[in-house]
Amino acid sequence: MNVARDPSGLDPRQRAVAIGVFDGVHLGHQAVLQATVDTGHVATAITFDPHPRLVLGYGVELLATLERRLELFQEAGIEEALVLEFTHDLQQQEPEEFAQGVLRRIGADVVVAGEDFRFGHRRRGDLTFLEEHGFSIVRVAPVDGASSTRVRELVHEGEVRAAAKILGRPPEVDGIVVVGDERGGTLGFPTANLNVEPHLLVPAFGIYAGAAFDGPAAISIGTNPHYGGLERRIEAHLLDFEGDLYGQRLVVELWQKLRDERAFSSEAELIEQIARDVDETRRAQRPV
Repeated sequence: MNVARDPSGLDPRQRAVAIGVFDGVHLGHQAVLQATVDTGHVATAITFDPHPRLVLGYGVELLATLERRLELFQEAGIEEALVLEFTHDLQQQEPEEFAQGVLRRIGADVVVAGEDFRFGHRRRGDLTFLEEHGFSIVRVAPVDGASSTRVRELVHEGEVRAAAKILGRPPEVDGIVVVGDERGGTLGFPTANLNVEPHLLVPAFGIYAGAAFDGPAAISIGTNPHYGGLERRIEAHLLDFEGDLYGQRLVVELWQKLRDERAFSSEAELIEQIARDVDETRRAQRPV
């Protein structure tokens, strides 16, 4: 998939364009992307980075990194993407300016969005505005219950299976493997320690069954209370993987929460519990 950071990076072509942040690329977003592909034009997504709420000072926990968003666009059949830097200047841009300076410039013919889509200064632009300015419009009905806010609530509660029903795939943690305490290896369960972007949503503390690299993974999210830890750690034990992952990006799927984290009476008891967690992980089923 071709990715541009400025409208000049995309040749003017007869395009169908989906516009939005698409945080999480949940089922509602997927419906918009699929409708874009179905037009038969060059399927294009326009998205924004950073998230507008971060720029406006409201704060938000992201369901996916930009890199992961773009991967999901490609999986949905999007051919080209335009990533616009969201700034206060862009927020103040009049709808007419966006329509001419971005949409017309890349050759957009069709705009695909949900009925509540708004853009431009004071959110004055909408689908009717674009229709009046000569664009063909595809209105996509909302998918019942599909909400990034609801996904965040569920993931915060550790309800990853319920969140997966809205996302159309398991929730994920996406990060770079860094050196940790290396305690897992001494216990017989080596882990990959993930460093995630500061605004990325991390699920409720606990032990999860999931997957990475298409193989099972037992994931610990928390502070390692058995060892008196204070800092949050995200550690994935890849059951059938051997190799050096340091410095590599790792995307871990979370299939179900197995238990809360806790301290144990002895290290032997901890090892026995981890072994049970691994057995449960092998039996776990991907939620979607």
